[in-house]
Amino acid sequence: MAAKATRTPLASLPGPGNVPKSPCNGEKLSSTKSKRPHTDIENHEEIDDDDPRLEEITDSCDVVRRKINTFINSGEMKVTEFQRAIGVSSNSYLTFMKQHGPTKGIESKTYDAAFAFFKKRELQGIKMQRKKVKKADEDEKMDVSGIHLDGEESKEVPIYDTCNEIRKKIAAYLRGPGITQAGFLRELGKMYPEPKKISAAQLKTFQGKKGPLEGNSSNVFYAAYVFFEKIRVKQGKKKSKVREETEARWSGRGGITTEKQGGMWICHKTEAAVQDKYGDVEIVRKH
Repeated sequence: MAAKATRTPLASLPGPGNVPKSPCNGEKLSSTKSKRPHTDIENHEEIDDDDPRLEEITDSCDVVRRKINTFINSGEMKVTEFQRAIGVSSNSYLTFMKQHGPTKGIESKTYDAAFAFFKKRELQGIKMQRKKVKKADEDEKMDVSGIHLDGEESKEVPIYDTCNEIRKKIAAYLRGPGITQAGFLRELGKMYPEPKKISAAQLKTFQGKKGPLEGNSSNVFYAAYVFFEKIRVKQGKKKSKVREETEARWSGRGGITTEKQGGMWICHKTEAAVQDKYGDVEIVRKH
């Protein structure tokens, strides 16, 4: 197996978004085809897997992650199909996709292989497909106007999902059929007493955070919680175990706050402040 080239930190490279050259780990991209129809590359220019243009990485890790999400959300391939297509394991893929930052994941095989995959398509003139959704059908599917939650008139619906849970729900929902990001954002804006415009940039910022309370002051957090709670009620689904556990933790405090968090925890040098998955902080003794 060819030795992996030493990477120069992204921040030290000249020009915005430049990333070091990579030999793509010496791996050949898999020729596995999706069982579902997607763009036919046979009518496009043939690009060898060892073409030097595939080795000059010019996208940051975050850009590659966005391209992957857009590609998967288009429905052209499922996640497992994409993993096979670029020749990486699910562990490598999931580890890379969970990271945040322009250089986070720079040593990942998924980073190299995914860049090469999209660069090859670009050289072949294959455009990224977009979901083809009829607005009327989408609006009907997402319509929750007939569902009322206590406190929604004054933006005081108690929240019993952490920011991390809402981020997972958003990601899963946008992967669903007949749903576009634009339509989803339009619907989120309707979750406020006075409708608001929620932008793609706000959604991106919220989704890029990590932690049970990170992003709790975002308009996306409150609106998405209300939206998904209405969807749950509309579909007649029971509360999940995680939802019930979170509600048990926060019901006595009126739900998870949407006020921006700040300050610090003071503890002895033998202790540490630890935040659990529900957002509660406990002072524990260091081992």
